[in-house]
Formats: sequence, C-alpha cells, structure tokens
Amino acid sequence: MFTGIVSDIGEIASLTPVAQGQLHRLRIACHYDRATIADGASIACNGVCLTVVASGIERDKTWFDVDAAAETLGMTTARLWDVGTRLNLERALKIGDELGGHIVAGHADGVATIRSREDLPDMARFTLHTTRELARFIAPKGSITLDGVSLTVNAVKDTTFSVLIIPHTLSVTTLSSWRAGSEVNIEVDLMARYAARLTEMT
Repeated sequence: MFTGIVSDIGEIASLTPVAQGQLHRLRIACHYDRATIADGASIACNGVCLTVVASGIERDKTWFDVDAAAETLGMTTARLWDVGTRLNLERALKIGDELGGHIVAGHADGVATIRSREDLPDMARFTLHTTRELARFIAPKGSITLDGVSLTVNAVKDTTFSVLIIPHTLSVTTLSSWRAGSEVNIEVDLMARYAARLTEMT
C-alpha cells in the first residue's frame, strides 16, 4: 500500500525488452539508500507498483531493477517509458508511517489524457479526460492518484475532470513537465470503488 506522497524522482537508466516484448526489465536510478532496498520490495513508479528484482550502486548512485509485464505495459503509460524517462517514486507504506495523502494500492486502473494546462502564479490547473468506466468513480473534492501523486479533484463534468497543482507538488514531482496531449496513469479512490460496488449489490 502507498499514500500518493512522492519521496523521490527516479530516472530510467536502461530498458531491456524480453519475452518477445511482453516484459520490460527496467533499471531505475534513484536517491534512495541502497541498504534500505531489499529484493522483493514494492516501489510505486508513476503510480505503478513494481517489484524490485535487483539493486546496487553505480557511480555513487543507487539503482534498482524491476519488471513491467504485459498487463502493465498494456494498460498504463509504462509502454511509453524509455531511457531517460523520469518517474515519481514512492516506497511502500510501513505500519506507523504518516498517511499524508490517501490510501493507494499502486494498481493503476488505466490512463487519463491531459486536455489542457493553465499556468497560474506558482501553480497549474490541468483538465483531463478518462473513460466513462473510470469517470464514475471521480467526484469533486474526492481523492485521485495521477502518475503516483495523491491529488484532490476540483471539478468534474461527464468524463472530464480538473486538478490544481500547488507549488510544492510541482517542485517535487514530474507534474511540472505535463503538457496537453500527454497520458498519465490514473488510480481511482478505493473507497469510491467499494461504495459503487456496494450500491450495485443492494
């Protein structure tokens, strides 16, 4: 489990397609302490929970390897990642950690497309579009995770919604590089999903 509070920005150092392109082995450079990364650990990369299969240090910089499988490549922006792509990183939540964002599973539900960007003094407002299936879980003032970042929804109209990004978030995540037309990973609020399921069953 995660909280949607980014703790580092990593960069893909290498990408190796394997298994007829159905699996990508990614090496991600980061600022984490190598001693704290164990094989089998979960790290959210742009909101996608991936499992560490190896780690080490090269040129005084920590790296870790993960595998992105066919399902991940098919339904997230991982299919677009390449060497040099910067990723929002978050370590798995530990018992006793502060829940600064909201409960995030790291299981991206799909993608949203940025329709527009409005730059404001030190802030930015983004309007995004997603599928009708996912839009039904998005509500004004509700929580949403975009590229691994816990955000509050400002407004919703049909399959379009907007978020306002504060200066701190712009400075410590990759959201400052978002542009109209870009795709981002989206995970809807777990509570909204369960509420919808309960409604369907009653």
